[in-house]
Amino acid sequence: MGYKKALEQYIAATNTHNFNNVKYVLHEKALYWFTDKTCTTMNEIQSYFENAWDRIKEEIYTANDVQWLTIDENSATCTYTYQYEGYYNGEFVSGSGRATNIFTKNDANEWKLIHEHLSNG
Repeated sequence: MGYKKALEQYIAATNTHNFNNVKYVLHEKALYWFTDKTCTTMNEIQSYFENAWDRIKEEIYTANDVQWLTIDENSATCTYTYQYEGYYNGEFVSGSGRATNIFTKNDANEWKLIHEHLSNG
């Protein structure tokens, strides 16, 4: 699986709303910077995802305008505009923001997401 496929798999896993699927594409040392919180452990990342899925029902998350900034044999970095839509308290909501993802190969030579930085706007 290449780095582009890893991003596709990550987005698809996010849309399953099952953290076990997301965890499969994450590096064991994944670090997340969200607008309102930094998550440095897998438990913190899982809690953040599950809280978001609980708040926004039927959420669909997409990555648009993906730009690969750096690529070498062991790492790849991209930026994109993320968009989400779903239902908050029964009302349809949507929004977007900016994302930076860094993928790296693990010891098994598999591409995994090691860092994500999301911001509103």
